[in-house]
Order: sequence, then C-alpha cells, then structure tokens
Amino acid sequence: MSERTEVTEAKRVVVKVGSSSLTTAAGGIDPDRMRALVDVLAATRSRGAEVVLVSSGAIAAGLAPLGLKKRPKALPAQQAAASVGQGLLVHRYTEELARHGVIAGQVLLTVDDVTRRSHYRNAYQTFAKLLELGVLPIVNENDTVATTEIRFGDNDRLAALVAHLVHADLLVLLSDVDGLYDANPSHPDSSLLPEVVSVDDLDGVRIGKTGAAGVGTGGMQTKVDAARIATGAGIPVVLTSADRAGEALAGDRVGTLFHPTGKRRPTRLLWLAHATEPKGTLVLDAGAVRALVERRASLLAAGITAVEGTFHAGEPVDIAAPDGTPIARGLVNFDAEELPRLLGRSTSDLKRELGAEYEREVVHRDALVLL
Repeated sequence: MSERTEVTEAKRVVVKVGSSSLTTAAGGIDPDRMRALVDVLAATRSRGAEVVLVSSGAIAAGLAPLGLKKRPKALPAQQAAASVGQGLLVHRYTEELARHGVIAGQVLLTVDDVTRRSHYRNAYQTFAKLLELGVLPIVNENDTVATTEIRFGDNDRLAALVAHLVHADLLVLLSDVDGLYDANPSHPDSSLLPEVVSVDDLDGVRIGKTGAAGVGTGGMQTKVDAARIATGAGIPVVLTSADRAGEALAGDRVGTLFHPTGKRRPTRLLWLAHATEPKGTLVLDAGAVRALVERRASLLAAGITAVEGTFHAGEPVDIAAPDGTPIARGLVNFDAEELPRLLGRSTSDLKRELGAEYEREVVHRDALVLL
C-alpha cells in the first residue's frame, strides 16, 4: 500500500484533537491518551515537519477541580471551567512534550485576532516566531472571555482557519471515529470513504452527530465543514481517530483524505467568511450587487437601500441582494446610526455636503468577501 505523499511531504502540519479523544469516561483528561498523542506529534517533528496543535479539552479539564459532573450548559460556568482547565491542560502538554525535549507554547485566539488587519498580521508573526524557535504551539479559543459564543462554533473550524493562517501544508482532524462514512458508522451497511476529491463525493452521504456525549461539542458535520474550509483554501485534510494518529501522520492510508478543491486566499477574508457573526445587514440595489459580484468593486452608499441591525465601524455585516439573500460579508466603515442619511447618495455629494471624511467607501473591497 503506497503512502500518502500529501502527508509525508508536508513541512507544516496542524493537528486538531477533540475533547472526547483526550478524556476519560468520567470527563477528566486521560494521561495515557495525552501521552500517546504527544509521542505521535514528537515523531512527526523528528521527520522534519513543524507541528501546530489545536486542542480542545480546557473545559473538560476544569470539571473535576470544580466538582462538576458534566459539561455545564450556562456560559459563565463554561467560562469558569475553561479558566481553571486551560492552565491544567497546557501544563500536562508541557510535561509530556518535555520528555521529547520539546517546548510548548500557548496561543489563545479570538475572532478579532485574525479579522482585524493589524491583529491577524500579529497572529501570523507570533506563530512564525514560535515555529522558528522550535516551539510547538498549542492553540485554543480564548474561552474564558468569549461572549457571543464559548467557541468559534467548534475547534474543528478553528483548526481549519489556523491551518490557513500559519500556511500549513496539511490539516489532520483527530476524532473518536476512524474516518468519514457514507452512513452512521454503527450501521452494518455503512462504508468508509477513503478519499473525497470534490463536494460531489459527499452527495448521498448521511452525516450525523458522532462523539462522546457530554464532553465534546463537535460532530461529524463540523469536521466535514472544517474540511471544506481548509480544502477550499488549498490545504489537504486527513480525518481519522486519535488512536490512528501515528499511522495517519506517517502517511498510511487510514481514515479519509480530503483533497484540495481551491487555492489559498487572503487569510483575513477566510476568517471574515467563516469565523464572524454579522452584526447587521446592508441591503443593496441590483446595480450595486452587480458591481460587487462582477467587478469586485467596493460598496458605496449610493447602492444601499436599507440598513438593518446595530453595529459600529469596523464590525462585520452581511451584504444582501434586494430580496434579502446575503451575497457577501464585510467590515463596515460607519456606525449603523450614521448610514441612513447617506443611502442612495453619491460619494461626491457626501463629500461636498458632509465633508471629506464621508468620501470613503461603506465597505472597502479589501475588507469584503463574497459568500
């Protein structure tokens, strides 16, 4: 059986592991599972590849110290568990990596870190310096201060976005299921899909929730969604179980390999499309839709017919066609309360009547991504 060259030739690899792959049945961190994973990561580094780990488990690690029997549903309790558990989780990784002479570095991300121009450049430079110094970055969302959601949606999606941010050659998603099946893996007539070349290969695949109840947050759907994000940005993805991580990272044909379907795109725009929640909506006329879609133009006030929601300059908004269908997302340059008096008016009129500061675009093309 030939090896997967997409794996063996990868020089920079992002590995994501879920809570259910790290924890015991009672919900605490399983030291044997963590040790086995770290041994695999160290072996991958020893062949010359750089490794970034996106690890769930902070909330799970905080349950026992707080006397909690299961993952809490309330946001403040989740944040408290994450606060206690994140330090414990990284401490254990640090100890295990030290056996291999590897230094661990903690990187906690928020959406702002990579959607705002100055922040995402800083995030990339931080990762680049850590890897240059031989550090293995351990990434999680900054769950302790997350407000809208305790997570980006899930750490699978975070891993796909981090893979793009760090210019990875490969993303490996480790789960408690050994790959993508065409039906529930527990069904006797289900079959493993060894490769996914295009989205057409997913036609007829019944993707349901999998994973250990009460600990993790993701299912198979989140992993497929993450694979779509990464492969759409030119990064191959291997999906398999944590206990087959060694085989997967050695290039063996285990699990499911998702082949790239697109090319690399600007990092900030990928995050804008997949990691932000819109704060409002700008509804356009047909002419403005054509300008955005066909000419890739910036959005001007003249083409906006309605403003919905409450938002401030610099926040993400959906940009919709006349029927309300979102066609793009962008970072708006005005507060919501400023926009109504600008609608339908030309840039030159706005400059003349309101001053030069109103000459700018409502959403610049460099801060806009088509959906």
